[in-house]
Amino acid sequence: MGNLTATRPPQPWTAPTASDPVAATLRLPGSKSMTARALVLSTLAAGPSTLARPLRARDTELMAAGLRAMGAHVSISDDERWLVRPHPLAGPAHVDVGLAGTVMRFVPPVAGLADGPVTFDGDPYVRTRPLGPLVGALRSLGVRIDVTGTGSLPLTVFGTGGVTGGEVVIDASVSSQFVSALLLAAPRFDRGVVVRHVGPPVPSAPHLRMTVRMLRAAGAAVDDGTPDVWTVEPGPLTGRGWDIEPDLSGAVPFFAAALVTGGEVTLQGWPHSSAQPVEKLRSLLQRMGGEVTLSTNGLTVRGTGVVHGLTADLSDVGELTLVLTALAMLADSPSVFTGVGHIRGHETDRLAALAREFGGLGADITETPDGLEIRPRPLRGGLFRTYHDHRMAHAAAVAGLAVPGIEVDDVGCTSKTMPEFPALWSAMVTGKS
Repeated sequence: MGNLTATRPPQPWTAPTASDPVAATLRLPGSKSMTARALVLSTLAAGPSTLARPLRARDTELMAAGLRAMGAHVSISDDERWLVRPHPLAGPAHVDVGLAGTVMRFVPPVAGLADGPVTFDGDPYVRTRPLGPLVGALRSLGVRIDVTGTGSLPLTVFGTGGVTGGEVVIDASVSSQFVSALLLAAPRFDRGVVVRHVGPPVPSAPHLRMTVRMLRAAGAAVDDGTPDVWTVEPGPLTGRGWDIEPDLSGAVPFFAAALVTGGEVTLQGWPHSSAQPVEKLRSLLQRMGGEVTLSTNGLTVRGTGVVHGLTADLSDVGELTLVLTALAMLADSPSVFTGVGHIRGHETDRLAALAREFGGLGADITETPDGLEIRPRPLRGGLFRTYHDHRMAHAAAVAGLAVPGIEVDDVGCTSKTMPEFPALWSAMVTGKS
């Protein structure tokens, strides 16, 4: 009769409640954003590259597999050191993007450089994630793309071994990844690229600065001196060693635990000069009642056990919205978050999901067109659905520190960026490693 348990839904995970202030020193996996960019730049380089302490998770493994399918040698057998050796890129190939925005957006421009067709598809929900502006931009730069579905995916890139490049106008107000995708591959375009953004402000500006910084580190000539215009000259990229920073977004729920419980959490291995928006995070956590310090031990956050509400524009750090919402639920005053309408197009409609799931636990939370309004009041336990979104699981875990009985329907979705999250979280809360 077959395996009747294969499709059985996972058992809910009960978020542990903290009885004492947390005290933890952690070494977390590498940055997803840096790992993805390093994989692309290494694939397009003239020589081999290594990635030290990369993130091993579903998103980055899918990225490696997609680049490997087109011919790159990508060895990820060593958790501490991945090796990339460039090879001529060719189709036919298939790229499974899963739910990863980085894969669905960063790899099609690379596929344009391959000789032959490359197909793209992924999890059902990913077909609703925005991709149209990037497809239009690539077509205007000389790439033939057929979109075979009713949404953004599935699609096929018919690579010819090169991309003409040139100047392109794009509305990247939905995702900064549209710009990053074009810039990362542009050194290999015949004419490079000039990207002009026209439209509402581009969200997640720190991620664009990371892209430019890493391109320059690989030897590319990049001019970002004019607002909303990025120029990348054609030229070779250099293979190199990439030191991947710990993932700041992945660290945020652990830092939030320090605020909720009046404890202290240190993230080891944090660089003094970071490509991630650490100063923005420091400001937000301090306003919510935390103390943030950087020392030779790492990045440390201390809390008092009292969380303050705040009004903040989170357009630069939309990934943090979910955990900050959980903190705001437990605060001593209301909060208003703005500038994050774009996260409706992430792994799920995150604003609607937060309002629905926290509302189901008794929260007073209201969606706005570009954010949330949160008025703290006592919460109750209950089932919290993640919609396959890792950041939703993180938010539920933070709320569960103070609210007994929150059951997460699928904590396994955290494997998208941190497979070890449930174990690390439980060890931190219980004090048992």
